[in-house]
Amino acid sequence: MEQDGSRRRGRNETEEERADRMWTELIQEVRVAQMGVQILFGFLLTVVFTPTYEDLSGTDETIYIVTVVLGACATGALIGPVSLHRLVSGRRIKPQAVRWASRLTLLGLALLLVTTSSSLLLILRVATHDDYVPYLVAGVVCWYLLCWFGLPMWARYRHTTR
Repeated sequence: MEQDGSRRRGRNETEEERADRMWTELIQEVRVAQMGVQILFGFLLTVVFTPTYEDLSGTDETIYIVTVVLGACATGALIGPVSLHRLVSGRRIKPQAVRWASRLTLLGLALLLVTTSSSLLLILRVATHDDYVPYLVAGVVCWYLLCWFGLPMWARYRHTTR
């Protein structure tokens, strides 16, 4: 407790200590997202080798191709922080590396959201052929946006000192 009774905020750490802590936290977050994108991407890569692929309509084939490319981009963005760290390690630019890795991670999450959504669109189109599929997918996209971005941004706004 401070003498004036106010609660101390933040940590007493140097810029390098902060960068080390933030890097560790970021890598833990990236591990979760990498696992999801790599499993999804692996499954997407196998679809083209199944007999059902031959039966896809032109639209569904286009959705599939776009989804695979998005999955590849998401994988690249989410693995990027590891490569970035390895290539700049020991160069005394960790605070800058953390900022770039954080940006790559956010880009990767956005790409993962689009990849997952387009995968869902393709699967539901093939499975149901119903007109409600785009609405269902739009609902799931809204849910992802709320969970992945809306709630965190609200918490950031609501609980961050200005």
